[in-house]
Amino acid sequence: MTTLTRQDLNFGQVVADILCEFLEVAIHLILYVREVYPSGIFQKRKKYNVPVQMSCHPELNQYIHDTLHCVKPLIEKNDAEKVVVVIMDKEHHPVERFVFEISQPPLLSISSDTLLSHVEQLLRAVILKISVCDALLENNPPGCTFTVLVHTREAATRNMEKVQVIKDFPWIVADEQEVHMQEPRLIPLKTMTSDIVKMQLYVEERAQKAS
Repeated sequence: MTTLTRQDLNFGQVVADILCEFLEVAIHLILYVREVYPSGIFQKRKKYNVPVQMSCHPELNQYIHDTLHCVKPLIEKNDAEKVVVVIMDKEHHPVERFVFEISQPPLLSISSDTLLSHVEQLLRAVILKISVCDALLENNPPGCTFTVLVHTREAATRNMEKVQVIKDFPWIVADEQEVHMQEPRLIPLKTMTSDIVKMQLYVEERAQKAS
């Protein structure tokens, strides 16, 4: 067993790679399970050794990919506190917010041969929980859309406007109505703890969803 600092072996980059790959799968699955898009645009794939639904729509896939490409440097520097998938009604008011709270321990006690397989097991459990979360949530109104928000630590927020990872895909400050919900119902879904990352997933659900 070895204890390493976060700078050793560029573990920030390793964590960012793992989490962004996971978040891509999770976002696709949320959009499928919560019926934001028709089921016909999704195909069954296998990720983390379990079946998941992934979109085949090129523009949707590109938006998710570009978003996570911009999130990646923030995770790598441990500047991202939360990644939030916001599902909104036709009036662009949130009906659900899937919140991924992320933190990374400063010291790592690792055994490299078992580390990645252990993390994969934990992420598989989160994916399985997302796949059945509709049993815990009320139906959403028709015509919903979604967006992805990132909550950053204060120092990172000051620098974000200067950093544009993808041309014509800048960060913008979220609308207040996307960020806050009136007295939401809180539904914890899953918590995972590993040597390289800790994550808590919960849903904030609007009490009255009817438009």
